[in-house]
Amino acid sequence: MDWYKSILTCYKWGCYSKDDVKVFVSFNKITESQYEEIVKEDIVTVD
Repeated sequence: MDWYKSILTCYKWGCYSKDDVKVFVSFNKITESQYEEIVKEDIVTVD
């Protein structure tokens, strides 16, 4: 499965929010860079 393409499509359709997409980063399905490409903004992490 191509997680990036699937998440991108769902985000464009409005099925996922930015927070939803961020969850996929924490599950190691997409990278932080891919997150930024999908939502068009930098990922914000809290240390």
